Amino acid sequence: MIPQVHLHSLCLLILYLTTGYSQEGKFSGPLKPMTFPIFEGQEPSQIIFQFKANPPAVTFELTGETDNIFMIEQDGLLYYTRALDREARSTHNLQVAALDASGAIVEGPVPITIEVKDINDNRPTFLQSKYEGSVRQNSRPGSSIGTLTAHDRDEENTANSFLTYSIVEQTPKLPMDGLFLIENFSGMLQLAKRSLKKQDTPQYNLTVAVSDKDFKTLCSVQINVIDINDQIPIFEKSDYGNLTLAEDTNVGSTILAIQATDADEPFTGSSKILYHIIEGDSEGRLGVDTDPHTNTGHVIIKKPLDFETAAVSNIVFKAENPEPLVFGVTYNESSFAKFTLIVTDVNEAPQFSQHVFQANVSEDVAIGTKVGNVTAKDPEGLDIRFSLRGDTRGWLKIDHVTGEIFSVAPLDREAGNPYRVQVVATEVGGSSLSSVSEFHLTLSDVNDNPPRLAKEYTGLFFCHPPSAPGSLIFEATDDDQQSFRGPHFTFSLASGNLENDWEVSKINGTHARLSTRHTSFEEREYIVLIRINDGGRPPLEGVVSLPGIILTVVFIRMKKDKGKDNVESTQASEVKPLRS
Repeated sequence: MIPQVHLHSLCLLILYLTTGYSQEGKFSGPLKPMTFPIFEGQEPSQIIFQFKANPPAVTFELTGETDNIFMIEQDGLLYYTRALDREARSTHNLQVAALDASGAIVEGPVPITIEVKDINDNRPTFLQSKYEGSVRQNSRPGSSIGTLTAHDRDEENTANSFLTYSIVEQTPKLPMDGLFLIENFSGMLQLAKRSLKKQDTPQYNLTVAVSDKDFKTLCSVQINVIDINDQIPIFEKSDYGNLTLAEDTNVGSTILAIQATDADEPFTGSSKILYHIIEGDSEGRLGVDTDPHTNTGHVIIKKPLDFETAAVSNIVFKAENPEPLVFGVTYNESSFAKFTLIVTDVNEAPQFSQHVFQANVSEDVAIGTKVGNVTAKDPEGLDIRFSLRGDTRGWLKIDHVTGEIFSVAPLDREAGNPYRVQVVATEVGGSSLSSVSEFHLTLSDVNDNPPRLAKEYTGLFFCHPPSAPGSLIFEATDDDQQSFRGPHFTFSLASGNLENDWEVSKINGTHARLSTRHTSFEEREYIVLIRINDGGRPPLEGVVSLPGIILTVVFIRMKKDKGKDNVESTQASEVKPLRS
């Protein structure tokens, strides 16, 4: 018995024999790659093709992008079960294979392509449900207001997605209808017949349609007529008189309020007022902030006032709009105002030319050498006396009048580098006000420190009697500034009398090994002097400032006593360290 779905499909087959899906106009055939165009939106349970099997194939298998829509029966009947949607998937890539009775593939799989053809089943849509634009009053016809954009999901560049725009209604129709037009294909909205005046109608509302060949969609457009800048700001008064301030008035203080008005539409770029100082303040000590609600200008101090450089300033303001004036309208004397700023003197502390003064000298400069200088001046022109503060090592002195700084003691880079002191400038007379600056003296290194042991070596000893020559390793350093390669010391015995018993061998630039030459040593304390040379310029070694290095070596004797090991040695307090 044939299933019901088969009966339905077979009945529909008669229809498709007149139209056809396959490339060759046939509706059955062998298994091979094929392409079938099918229009979206058609009724489901439609037969596409009947594949025929060749023995030993007895059934067929369908795989790929079926989306649970495409099916194949055991007898090779390919069909779909519900309407297709091109906007969801425009092409379905399927594979069909022929199977034997055991389910093994005996032919294929071969590609089957379903091309979903478009129908006009999507309504065009605007990107926004409501648009808002503006046009200046007195704008000429043809002035652009904006562009409306719509989209259609149907196939691009076909009649199904071809859109046109039109204006359906204008409200109000004053002073006439048809004041606006929209380009049919681009959606650009323009002023059409005449210039508009805000006084007549400040706002228009349009209903705009976008259409394809079957559907139409509406949206609303609000157009605001905006004022043009044909009025200039006018000061309430042109002269704000004299204003006297002390030169130490705080930065940020508001010192004056100025006011101009503008007859253009409120709270627009045509009526907003910006105040500029165009004369009398080349240093930029003043500024003007505008209150956005009242257009009042608040004059503030941006930089410290200075009696010595500008005791009297004749300030001129200009009031302007951020929007340009229309052609033929210009600013005149009504947009300008002035006032006179008088600054009074206040006694101020001396002012250094720098916050930090720096100098660089060699640490071995002779006492009395000039190592730097500082400069300061008093705003009121009073004499200045310089002094030092924080010279903890007593290395420097300063000329009280000139600010020159000299060394008065040997300098030592290793003791402090850079050497920092404070310089005080005090006015002579007046209120004796003072100010402080820093002086940093950087000392460059000279080779003035002989090598020494890097640490104290204590408790060094050999067991007595020595069974074999012994050795120990020690490390040297010095306090001078080292190159990036580090120190390169040389090591030798300080006395030729020691060479029969001891030898020194260099391990690297900082380490050496002291070794015994034999085992015939008496049980006692030995002092070995070692000379270390730093190879500097000039080279320094022990004979220059340190006679040598004392190395104490103690031999101890091990003996048996009643089955236990006893150690007979010098007490720790008697062992002398290897030291410099």
